[in-house]
Amino acid sequence: MLEHITSLDPNDFLDLEEADTPSLLSAQAGTAEFLASLGSPNELITQDELHNARTAFAAVTNPEQTEAARRAAILALKTPPAVQHLAGMLSNYDWAYVEQAKELRGYVVAKLLEETKHPDARIRLRALELTGKLTEVASFTERSEVIHKNESADELEARIRAKLASMTKGLPGLQPVQDVEPHQPDAGQ
Repeated sequence: MLEHITSLDPNDFLDLEEADTPSLLSAQAGTAEFLASLGSPNELITQDELHNARTAFAAVTNPEQTEAARRAAILALKTPPAVQHLAGMLSNYDWAYVEQAKELRGYVVAKLLEETKHPDARIRLRALELTGKLTEVASFTERSEVIHKNESADELEARIRAKLASMTKGLPGLQPVQDVEPHQPDAGQ
């Protein structure tokens, strides 16, 4: 049953100080799943474990929290129920964040559409412009096209010379330029 342990590669392991928060949480969730697959009984979460899970959630979702504090909060979770509770909280947080972003986007779109009926033409025009820039509408999306041409060095040189000639045509005080070949010293000198 545990034959795979004898073939472990030390390079597959990290020191706890090197592991980031998602890796730690993933490892703990993997351990909880492994224990469940071995038939570990489903335990109820205690108040202390619930407190630790909530503390870890607060640490992980706080952008001002240091990586060390996040790591410590994750490592404080000692039992599978606490890890599973935190994973559930984070999953719900992600969904709530996505739903909140959708609601905010809908609010912004509704307000922009409302402003398109404003009596001031400048405000109407700006609201229409911003509405046109929305991804779904994309009326004012700037598109760039990149064309690759395979040209020889002589063709490129001719195009550059023509461009320079058109740019310098009619400028006072310019004298014609002559091409010269650089002088190559003899090898015997």
